[in-house]
Amino acid sequence: MIRRRMLFPQLVALTVAILSTTPSVRGAEVQAFGKANQAFSEGRFQDAIDNYQSLVQTGHWSAALFYDLGNAWFRLGNLGQAILNYERALALDPYHPEAQANLRLARDEARALELEKNELERYVGIATRNQYTVAASVLFWLALFLGIHLHFLHRRSARLIALIVVLVALSTGAVFAAYLMETGNHGSALAIVTGKDVEARLATADTSKGVLSLPAGSQIKILSERGDWLYAAMPNGLRGWIPANNAERVRLN
Repeated sequence: MIRRRMLFPQLVALTVAILSTTPSVRGAEVQAFGKANQAFSEGRFQDAIDNYQSLVQTGHWSAALFYDLGNAWFRLGNLGQAILNYERALALDPYHPEAQANLRLARDEARALELEKNELERYVGIATRNQYTVAASVLFWLALFLGIHLHFLHRRSARLIALIVVLVALSTGAVFAAYLMETGNHGSALAIVTGKDVEARLATADTSKGVLSLPAGSQIKILSERGDWLYAAMPNGLRGWIPANNAERVRLN
């Protein structure tokens, strides 16, 4: 009994501390975002970038945050970073119209190269990987619930059986779509070249023969890493090594 009496006030104090801290954390994020937007509107683009980046480091990401960060980099003339952040915005919201428009503009100006999407990747690109994962989970549990319900029915229902089959098929399709988005050219291995005129090479040495010159903002798919080098699939079906500090993955998690 003594332990319970001592523990209860501690739990109350901890709960109050959490509840009182959360609004202050959110308030700090809103303040930092407003500060970044103000710096951008005043033409202090590097200050805006520093404030946007501080928000990125907190892990509270949004398409709007990466879109604004991309705009700030674009104003400084860093097209590689601008394209990277537009891509990150679209990874969170594939239908962000401003990010789509600015990405096309930045790519055209940088003459950035793009990885091709196959037909399946274009088809499943209507949603995000997380959306497919959630859909697959919901459909699976719904099919399981109906299957249990069917088991306890005295008479089998052909319509219910057909519905369960359809739900299982849709769940499987959603799992496949999520897998395709994870492993395809525009999946978790997608990266953007952030350096200027990066030369992909046959081996991990600056003196090795060049394979392809990659303008800033070009897409690559990272296949493996070795020290300070990345082995990547590139546009035009080529593969080569590039310095790791000249590219960044689109996905941060």
